[in-house]
Amino acid sequence: MSSREQVRRRSLDALVDDVAIADLIEKQGAPELAPVAVVIAAYKERDNIGAVVTSIPKRLCDLEVSVVVVIDGEEDGTADIVRKAGHLAVVAPVNRGQGAALRLGYRVARQYGATYIVTADADGQTEPDDLGVVLEPVVRGEADFVNGSRRLGVTHSTGRMRNTGVYLFGKLITALTGTPVTDTANPIRAMRAELTAKLVLDEQQYQASELLIGAVMSGARYAERPVTMHARTSGRSKKGGNFTYGYRYGNVFLRTWWRERRRQRSG
Repeated sequence: MSSREQVRRRSLDALVDDVAIADLIEKQGAPELAPVAVVIAAYKERDNIGAVVTSIPKRLCDLEVSVVVVIDGEEDGTADIVRKAGHLAVVAPVNRGQGAALRLGYRVARQYGATYIVTADADGQTEPDDLGVVLEPVVRGEADFVNGSRRLGVTHSTGRMRNTGVYLFGKLITALTGTPVTDTANPIRAMRAELTAKLVLDEQQYQASELLIGAVMSGARYAERPVTMHARTSGRSKKGGNFTYGYRYGNVFLRTWWRERRRQRSG
């Protein structure tokens, strides 16, 4: 993508984000977030989102929690379920991808008062108690970015190819950055909200590796904690099959590493 195209897309993204935030304020008022914002990206997750947001603890590490669900294009009533549960629904007017949705969620968290951000999936694969597990080192000042790891914890996925990919990408990022990483694509992670403003986050969909590599190579103190991954309770992944996902994820992985390496060399 050329520099001009990047500028154009970023401008369009900013416009979409502005529209989504204006819609949030119109429907739910200007939010005053708790110290911890649990940010969730959702796309066609009507069957799962109610149980997910209801299960999130009201306090994590003795801090109050706000739940921010970013709906990546509203089509199935997910936003209504989130609002009825008493949480914030930020609705992007167009579907862009999980990366863009989380980026919008990070902006809302920073802009409206959260000190810490914890991410979770909208599909019921994560364990609510694990949110506090990954947040604790950040709150204690021991780390700036903490990633959950199914390899240190438990995974109920029986997909051999997906599990092999988790292992191989962990080995690759460890070799390329010198930082031990066991799970590059875990949906549970915690960080100080301000960190998300310092990183280059351009990916529209496969953002997990971009966020992780950017944090590690920026010098952020990195840690991992064991978490549990469950099978989806319903529906299918929006990221494609194993081959498609692996190819696209790997492309983002290497592109981000190369970009950050060039940034380091340029000072």
